[in-house]
Amino acid sequence: MSDIEIAQQAQMRPIIDLAGDRLGIPAQHLDPYGHYKAKLSLDYIRSLNDRPDGKLILVTAISPTPAGEGKTTTTVGLGDALNRIGKKAIMCLREPSLGPCFGVKGGAAGGGYAQVVPMEDINLHFTGDFHAIGVAHNLLAAMIDNHITHGNELHIDPRRVQWKRVVDMNDRALRKIVIGMGGPGNGYAREDGFDIVVASEVMAILCLASGIEDLKERLGRIVIGYKADGKTPIYARDLKAHGAMAALLKDAIKPNLVQTLENNLAIIHGGPFANIAHGCNTVMATKTALKLADYVVTEAGFGADLGAEKFIDIKCRMAGLEPAAVVLVATLRALKFHGGVKKEDLNQENLAALETGFANLEKHVRNIQTHYHLPCVVSINHFTFDTEAEIELLRRKCESLGVKVVLAQHWAHGGAGAEDLAHAVADIVDNAPGRHQFVYDGGLSLCEKIEAVATKIYGAGSVSYEGKVREQLNAWNAEYGQFPVCMAKTQMSFSTDATVRGAPTGHNIHIREVRLASGAGFVVAIAGDMMTMPGLPKIPAAEHIDVDGNGRISGLF
Repeated sequence: MSDIEIAQQAQMRPIIDLAGDRLGIPAQHLDPYGHYKAKLSLDYIRSLNDRPDGKLILVTAISPTPAGEGKTTTTVGLGDALNRIGKKAIMCLREPSLGPCFGVKGGAAGGGYAQVVPMEDINLHFTGDFHAIGVAHNLLAAMIDNHITHGNELHIDPRRVQWKRVVDMNDRALRKIVIGMGGPGNGYAREDGFDIVVASEVMAILCLASGIEDLKERLGRIVIGYKADGKTPIYARDLKAHGAMAALLKDAIKPNLVQTLENNLAIIHGGPFANIAHGCNTVMATKTALKLADYVVTEAGFGADLGAEKFIDIKCRMAGLEPAAVVLVATLRALKFHGGVKKEDLNQENLAALETGFANLEKHVRNIQTHYHLPCVVSINHFTFDTEAEIELLRRKCESLGVKVVLAQHWAHGGAGAEDLAHAVADIVDNAPGRHQFVYDGGLSLCEKIEAVATKIYGAGSVSYEGKVREQLNAWNAEYGQFPVCMAKTQMSFSTDATVRGAPTGHNIHIREVRLASGAGFVVAIAGDMMTMPGLPKIPAAEHIDVDGNGRISGLF
């Protein structure tokens, strides 16, 4: 059966009953969205402050391949397995974007028998959080153009407006546009463009905010553009936009509670991409889960060079989170792809390619152990085509790194297929937890921070900067030098070339553009040809998605 067919057969429990039975959450503190989704009230979250924290487990992966690795599936399977072996565990996930759902990846709620449900709702509109983020972002855009049209009291230079518009869809035609055409009644003509919602600074702010007051203060700090001198910033608070933006987000800031196929609870909240944003679910969701459970399993987007680095250097730095261990997800098929095998040949045994492709996994393991300073378990997402010889080779290679490797079968068997993984992870978390370190010191300059990530994590030999980018970074050091950096780079490779597999070294990381995310509290460095508005592929996943007369959806992965 397909993922969606498995999900549609799930025996879900009403979320209010399940939350009460499993976590003791009173019904009055749950805002239901139908029978199987609910938002947690902020009053209830505040009431948890005096409880001790559980232990945080980060799930990340090797560099992604077209073969797929199954990071979200592993997060769900591990959470189910921990509950099966008697641990009280909650999973914290990101909300899927409609861009990938209708583009390349399809749904993003796990897979096989390790899924969160209701799968269709989660993958489509869910509880409306992304809609609220998009509207709040675009309200600010509208207020900028309206202010300039009605006299421009703030002296905003239309040529230096930094705030684009957003839509939660892959649409390359919107990357660069002209607005205000049609005469004075329609405002004034200027160049503009769209990013995808997951790249919005409002998304980043929601995911890093500690509450509504912090959310509103951060929204007010957004730099929307500059005066004619090119140096004096204009903030969202100058336009008096942040209050209305926060009002639009008053429900979106509440974490969403759902369940797995095995009726274990999961929190899904926020959804920034890790290749163009910071790639983690909300701080509020993670901290809430840590008060509700003994073990919290969370994920960071894409490979450990992107999502995990930002999880450590941005999210943990800002929120004071302390992960105890890391699970690194890989598949034998993906490792063979990194070893040079074509996608259509990955189901055939190839020990030589596996050994070559192991370099990618090795680099991620060494980053986790050496630069993040955390213990690591390698979880191999099992496929029926994996051979005993390949599995044994991988075991030997991992043992040579001093890292435990576990073959996990949660896709086929749910939590029961990941019990070995759960025991291995719990043993580390309970008996030898790590204490993370950052990749760079907060006192370094912005350029030094970029270069630390590039050389230490990506294995680069050098960093170069387009035009006046270095000059811009140096100018920001005085006021924003304490900010961490958020690298926007292809997820497919340690380099900026998506076609380079394995673990390249000595390459150059070229920084094409930098953006100040003052409200979020970081600087975005865009490397190579990375786009903050993706495009659809030649045959988008949308072509295979349908709904019948009874409202039953098909083709959603």
